Amino acid sequence: MREKGTPDPALRGRLSEREEKAPNMRCPYCGSVDTQVKDSRPAEDSSCIRRRRVCPTCGGRFTTFERVQLREIIVVKKSGRRAPFNRDKLTRSVEIALRKRPVEAERVEQMISGIVRQVESLGEVEVESQRIGELVIEGLRSLDPVAYVRFASVYRDFREVRDFSAVIDELESDGAALAPDADDPEKA
Repeated sequence: MREKGTPDPALRGRLSEREEKAPNMRCPYCGSVDTQVKDSRPAEDSSCIRRRRVCPTCGGRFTTFERVQLREIIVVKKSGRRAPFNRDKLTRSVEIALRKRPVEAERVEQMISGIVRQVESLGEVEVESQRIGELVIEGLRSLDPVAYVRFASVYRDFREVRDFSAVIDELESDGAALAPDADDPEKA
């Protein structure tokens, strides 16, 4: 039997010395801090590391992602309240706008990573939520026009039908395709 906290000998050679000595991640199932990395590989165009982990206490398996963070960013809300920037919150907002839209997950992740890089590269510790919202709108506009309209309707607080009409007219004048696919009878 191996000593608690030591890596599985079967993994030797597959994991780097740094990964074997890295602090453990708490198991989301049982709360044990004695988890082990089973597999590591680059993800999201090598902008992060995906790690498969296993908990020897309960046998639970889970995935973690390690990303570069240039600096701690604080988001300044419209109310003046400050909160740490949360990539997961950004992802959820984008996913809501893209719900039931035919957009590849990889393209969505690339857009989100691009937004995070832009926010970090502003060089400021505090970033207004309005600036982040505008970056999301720009990204969605090029990714999916319907998701763009959905997000804009909430973000810009549309109150009347003409608010939607103005955004749709703007998209159509820019040449965005808002019509259903002619090849897909279910969407027509």
